[in-house]
Amino acid sequence: MYINKIIQTSADAGKIVLENGGETYRVEDTMQKICEAYGITSSNSFVTPTGIMLSATDEQGHAFALIRRIKNRTTNLEKLARVNYLARSIKSNHLSIDEFDDKLKQINLTPHYSELTHLICGSFSAASCTIIFGGNYFDASISMIAGGAIKAMSIFLTRFNFNNFFINLIGGAIASTIALFAVKYGFAIHTDKIIIGAVMLLVPGIAITNAIRDTISGDLIAGSARAVEAFFIAVAIAVGVGFILKLWFIYFGIKVL
Repeated sequence: MYINKIIQTSADAGKIVLENGGETYRVEDTMQKICEAYGITSSNSFVTPTGIMLSATDEQGHAFALIRRIKNRTTNLEKLARVNYLARSIKSNHLSIDEFDDKLKQINLTPHYSELTHLICGSFSAASCTIIFGGNYFDASISMIAGGAIKAMSIFLTRFNFNNFFINLIGGAIASTIALFAVKYGFAIHTDKIIIGAVMLLVPGIAITNAIRDTISGDLIAGSARAVEAFFIAVAIAVGVGFILKLWFIYFGIKVL
């Protein structure tokens, strides 16, 4: 029963890391450190972006194994860092497995930033990216509106468990629609700079980075899966933006960029 408790808690820790943006090797390293801290030296794990498999063997040769399914993934580096620190401080803080499990549950229940904070940060991030890519302050003000609209749409659709592909597709469409009408009616100048700044909120930076790091670490399946995920997100953004641009060209027949 004791070894079961250890691997269950280890898998829970790995799940938190994986769900909040951690790389595959980091998840495996975290689980291994927890098992070793509690005396299990024969643990093995296999992690993909959508699942965790963990096994261990006791001194009598009895094998224990479990699987954790990952359905939702987001980015919360605070949770990731706190789990990593907790796993590395087991021995120094003399934590029992029950104490560790309680602290892990507290970390998992840490609230995210409020929706208002997400909206404000998304708006200013879009505006900043527009400036970085060469837009003026008029373009940035429109990009700020587009960024806020994209964030609001994302928050709303996430409540109904919409697929990320469609969320990114709609986000790209929102960015191009707002940019086109703003330029048409003289509120901004550069359509392309507004669109680029707004869709930067949707670009899968974490997925691309983790795909490269997992591949370099030798986790080829996880690396390939994350690369495919990033590719489809990019396709969704491009389809959303391109569809609106095509409709605009058909109905107005003018250059938009």
